[in-house]
Amino acid sequence: MQLSRSAHVDTFCRDNLPPFETWPELRFDLPDVQYPERLNCGVELLDATIAAVGADRRCLVSPDGRSMTYGEVRRAADQLAGALVDEFGVVPGNRVLLRGPNNPELVICWLAVLRAGGVVVTTMPLLRPGELSTVHEIARIDVALCDGRFADDLLAADMGEARIALYGDGGPDDVLARAARRTDAFMPVDTAADDVALLAFTSGTTGRPKATMHFHRDVLANADTFSRHVLKPKPDDLFTGTPPLAFTFGLGGLVVFPMRVGAASLLVEKASPDELADLISEHGVTTCFTAPTAYRAMLAAGRTDRLSALHSCVSAGEHLPAATWHAFCDATGVRIIDGIGSTEMLHIFVSSAEDDIRPGSTGLPVPGYRATILGPNGEELPDGEVGRLGVKGPTGCRYLADDRQTAYVQGGWNITGDTFMRDEDGYFWYQARSDDMIISAGYNIAGPEVEEALLAHPDVAECAVIGVPHDDRGSIVKAFVVLADASGPVREEQQAGAKAKELQDFVKARIAPYKYPRAIEFVTELPRTSTGKLQRFRLRDTSAPD
Repeated sequence: MQLSRSAHVDTFCRDNLPPFETWPELRFDLPDVQYPERLNCGVELLDATIAAVGADRRCLVSPDGRSMTYGEVRRAADQLAGALVDEFGVVPGNRVLLRGPNNPELVICWLAVLRAGGVVVTTMPLLRPGELSTVHEIARIDVALCDGRFADDLLAADMGEARIALYGDGGPDDVLARAARRTDAFMPVDTAADDVALLAFTSGTTGRPKATMHFHRDVLANADTFSRHVLKPKPDDLFTGTPPLAFTFGLGGLVVFPMRVGAASLLVEKASPDELADLISEHGVTTCFTAPTAYRAMLAAGRTDRLSALHSCVSAGEHLPAATWHAFCDATGVRIIDGIGSTEMLHIFVSSAEDDIRPGSTGLPVPGYRATILGPNGEELPDGEVGRLGVKGPTGCRYLADDRQTAYVQGGWNITGDTFMRDEDGYFWYQARSDDMIISAGYNIAGPEVEEALLAHPDVAECAVIGVPHDDRGSIVKAFVVLADASGPVREEQQAGAKAKELQDFVKARIAPYKYPRAIEFVTELPRTSTGKLQRFRLRDTSAPD
């Protein structure tokens, strides 16, 4: 395989692509994903869209009523791109970290980096200093753009020589406010379609995150497959949802998909299901992206009367139970589009919509993708048998300098870590996760990372973390904890509750709060083999519902 001539002056990303022989087989059978050699997705999502629908069409909307047109977004992105080049010395290929909640400012930063030829590294605003230090260690960040409200943990992280710029307060040091005073024109960088556009981080089962590398063409490919052929948005649609833009589910659903067709996005920094329902009603939202947890919560709260403007709902991040699908459809008339995607593949690759939906099934392969069920030796299994899900398409796994590449890609297939069954009609039915990843309310949580945080507490001698079923969140993190002798016994239920809360607060302070163990059980020992290997399956068996 031969790559195109790169526009990157800083070749770090291209130098750290995995060896070609470890890449998945990429398929460009669909005419929609056959892109030219030179391509900048930040240009396509603005300039090409403006050429199609006009610069005056609304693009980004805030809950407070602020609205920006496509023309205004392009001007702001180019002003910031110019500032990144002139004030911070950004050259094509530099990695630029973004830290902030979902709002127009974060999207402008994302577009500006792409138009400047940089590589975007969007992070969760709740990451703690240690987690941010790891991101820098892996991605070698050159510049960080951070919402001022979330600066403390970034400033406390080990970011090496990376330059940090804050935005959001409108003051003299606000990089966006300074950029807005620029009057010179900016010419976007003519990147190659296979230049790396973004690094998306995903937790690994070892607890150390992996950086997935996505090209400019990849960003568009998910819009030109799942969005175009399954979701089928129109320019008059208004999107909203809860997934952070650091998650590729949120990036696609709240930025790339609407902008690819000239639609608008209502960006919400934080919303409970009740608040989300009210925003959908107030703004006339037509398309919603969120996890099954939020759809269930809106049903339970009796808020479905606020959802009358919706005609499309997309669910991903965890399995959507048939009961939830039916209840939501009965209450709203909206048939939720379920789907499975991954950070490695960038977005959804198995899904169905409208009359093709079979409640409880994840769906059919998205046009442009092929999916199959693989046995333990990589052989394709017949319909009706349970095995590993394998996927091929125009996007695929490329980890940045990580030996785990050969675990995710086998025989040309992307192996997602999920077990599925395919029926005789070609529909895929989710069975379980096949690794130690815990998916809770749409968040991927690596059990070993939570264990590491717990073990830093002086009272914890040993611990093990698993996922256990939960009605509202799909799964929750449960920790089995062996306390150190010096901590004293936990004899009474009240003592156990106090100690559990202490440990939960401790974990929240060390890693992103959504990863904390919602259930803690104190035990005297953990089940192990004669050689000392932890037997997680025995913990799962004791935690299984009756």
